[in-house]
Amino acid sequence: MKVAVTSQGEDLDSQVDPRFGRARNFVVVDTESDAFETHDNAQNLNASQGAGIQAARNVAQMGVNAVITGNVGPKAFAALQAGNIRVFVGARGSVRQALEDLKAGNLQSAKEASVEGHWV
Repeated sequence: MKVAVTSQGEDLDSQVDPRFGRARNFVVVDTESDAFETHDNAQNLNASQGAGIQAARNVAQMGVNAVITGNVGPKAFAALQAGNIRVFVGARGSVRQALEDLKAGNLQSAKEASVEGHWV
């Protein structure tokens, strides 16, 4: 499975970014091979609006099956659902820990947004 994890840094030991749309980076990991690549999300860091929707488009173009993050707003959640991308919220610690939590079944698939819009 290909998973995008919101990240404050550029590798597996970086901390999970609690924001989806305004995350600093997305670390995209192939959970079968553990190969990863980092995608900068700078264009959305200071966007006045639409950061979550644009971030959802970007991760969809990366071909991911799931997103792991701290929180996701309603518009981003709807855009991810439209792309058939599962969303796991409540992640903490490092990207590596979030992936281990996913593999161990410790993260639940979100049924709705975890925060209201324009959460920063």
